[in-house]
Amino acid sequence: MKLEWNEMLSSRCRKLFLRNYQVLINIGVHDFEKTAEQRVLINVELYIPLDLSTPQQDDLNEVVDYDFIRRSISARVAKGHIHLQETLCDDVLRSMLEHPKVKAARVSTAKPDVYPDCEAVGVEVFGMKP
Repeated sequence: MKLEWNEMLSSRCRKLFLRNYQVLINIGVHDFEKTAEQRVLINVELYIPLDLSTPQQDDLNEVVDYDFIRRSISARVAKGHIHLQETLCDDVLRSMLEHPKVKAARVSTAKPDVYPDCEAVGVEVFGMKP
């Protein structure tokens, strides 16, 4: 089944992405995490059907604007402290899928400064409209 939707998205959709968008946010369950911001890297992939994302007039209104992704993330981050990366991922995914042109989305977050012996710890989630 995975191959089926993956092939469908690859062959019928355009992939739009935002990579390693760095935000400073209050995130975490530990007391020390509730008093200081942490660096979080957010990655988003949007899958938009080609018939909804192939410009005919070379006009921004014919596609999904990258600013939509950044504005949505900023709006969620501005709401205040988040305990879990899973919550942040789910909230961002939900906002991406609310866009009428988006068929599917993948969102990941990574906290690169948690452990000195690894690059990052993180979470990824994928969702698709029926």
